[in-house]
Amino acid sequence: MKVLVTGANGYIGQGVVDELVKAGHDVVATDFSLNNVNEKAIKITSNLFDISDPYDFFEKPECVIHLAWRDGFKHNSLNHMTDLHKHYAFIKSLAESGVKRIAIMGSMHEVGFFEGSISEYTPTNPQSLYGISKNALRQSVELLAKEYQFDLLWLRGFYIVGNSEFGCSIFSKITTAAKMGQNEFPFTTGENQYDFIDYDIFCHQIATAISQNEITGIINCCSGKPMKLADRVEQFIKENGYDIKLKYGAFPDRPYDSKAIWGNNEKITKILDRENK
Repeated sequence: MKVLVTGANGYIGQGVVDELVKAGHDVVATDFSLNNVNEKAIKITSNLFDISDPYDFFEKPECVIHLAWRDGFKHNSLNHMTDLHKHYAFIKSLAESGVKRIAIMGSMHEVGFFEGSISEYTPTNPQSLYGISKNALRQSVELLAKEYQFDLLWLRGFYIVGNSEFGCSIFSKITTAAKMGQNEFPFTTGENQYDFIDYDIFCHQIATAISQNEITGIINCCSGKPMKLADRVEQFIKENGYDIKLKYGAFPDRPYDSKAIWGNNEKITKILDRENK
């Protein structure tokens, strides 16, 4: 397929483009800058929200993976609310142009405070502007999918583990701190349990999900099991040979973070199993 990837120069976008290229898709990559994107992709620098006809502008893609999102790690940034209608208008324009396969990056933060396994049927009650905006976009685009009859894949992301300095996750921050020679990293208690997934596996799941047409809707991109934050971060430090120690209790746990939360991985497992047959 010809696949448009928005936010292609971002932390997730770079890996997703690599996986799509590897899978043989024709990739059109767009972002404000594209200096870190695979050279085999067609690169189009743009501001998505300034384009009146994105379908023609991006060379008539058959599938769109919408990863672009501002301030993803600033959970209460007002930009989540001010950009919401722009994301909706962008997706609506593509649907009106006849794009029949649209995948959008979601987040477990849509669910809000919850303990246990999250499935596609888990009720949502987001506790941050980021979660509220993502959830609102999902609900509104679900209506668009019914009206314009396109396949919607809502790729709900969990906790990505990778040592790239390009990201804003705790793992990226530890990588940056270690390479700067810091020997201590301020940390929470680390007692909360989350669903951790390695970066390469996560990007492969996204590329594989959009490459099939049998399973749609909310798809959890996850490992399917919980692990204590402190244990996974300590493991990450050891795996990478970083000479840095965690300063436990330097930051309080966020009140809206669940004590134990992980994704139901039944749908993504079926998708991956079919790929291997």
